[in-house]
Amino acid sequence: MDPSQSLNIEISKKKPSYPVKPLLAEYLKRYQRYSLFGLGYNDLTRWDTAFPVNDIEGNDTLWRSVLYSRYEQDDIFIKLLHIYANITADNVEGVVEHLKVESVDYCLFGNSNPFRIKIRNLLNDNYDYYYVKKADASRVYGLELEEMLSPNKIFYLCNEDTLVEQHISGIPGDQFLGNYFQDSGMNAVRLAKEFVKFNERCFVRLLGDMRAYNFVVDVTPDFDQMQYRIRAIDFDQQSFEGNCKIYLPQFYKENTPYVQMALDLLGHNSRVQYQKEERTLMRRRVGANRYQLQRLIKVMRRDEISTPEKLKELKYQLADYHNNKSYIRLKNMGAILFKQLNYILELNISPMK
Repeated sequence: MDPSQSLNIEISKKKPSYPVKPLLAEYLKRYQRYSLFGLGYNDLTRWDTAFPVNDIEGNDTLWRSVLYSRYEQDDIFIKLLHIYANITADNVEGVVEHLKVESVDYCLFGNSNPFRIKIRNLLNDNYDYYYVKKADASRVYGLELEEMLSPNKIFYLCNEDTLVEQHISGIPGDQFLGNYFQDSGMNAVRLAKEFVKFNERCFVRLLGDMRAYNFVVDVTPDFDQMQYRIRAIDFDQQSFEGNCKIYLPQFYKENTPYVQMALDLLGHNSRVQYQKEERTLMRRRVGANRYQLQRLIKVMRRDEISTPEKLKELKYQLADYHNNKSYIRLKNMGAILFKQLNYILELNISPMK
């Protein structure tokens, strides 16, 4: 972990969206992740008017608040409320009676161009959010692995065309650097420890592009100190890129302050200890989700979520990184991920036939 090695890593500017194929759809149905919403991503693209959403300082956020024709808006908003009820309360009758769609915002950047739905509770004026995105197999695999291999719970629903995700609360990593990093009340050692563990999780499960704006810092008061957890919020780059450094957040220049903090406050032995701690926790999570993980990998091995060029690049780089030539024989990203989990976590799990 060395900030002098931070790189301008070349990441695919527009990653292709891979379809949710029948095998993955069957997996999603088995684990209650599949739903027909009555409203798809493409339905939300038929807005009439859009205007910029600015932050509190008046800067353009690159989100656009959209409005629909008066002939369609009531129907769209009712369906959006029912989707919200489905992901938060399993569509319990009466949930939507006191809810209102406050706004629908469209994102101009990123691979997924999501819609952000803002829901207001009329009884207490409380707000909540969720996102509607184009279904992408890469993102679905990333969400499933986050649920099984990280300490975080995440809820989403999907079908072949549309993906709905709950909002992940926290302070975006780049905003945390700008607004809270020099705060006298920050427990820097705990945050440094969490960055080391987050870095390890991403590499073990091959989640890429974890630059500061693609993760959030979740801050929790704990007696007279603060606890921190770094959570990924973007899963587009699950097992897609060929450069193995893309799966290590320590190599992004945007993350340099986090890397420098870990180097300044944690000695080499402490960093290695926290890496081992996270591997132990991931090993236990694999044990708790063993058969579901095997089913997911079985589907992933039969799916296409990257290009032949990136597949070849990654397996040769990992073979060199681990000094283990068995990576070179692997034929798909699912097999590489399974090998990575087995090798780093010292597992002995056979792939499901």
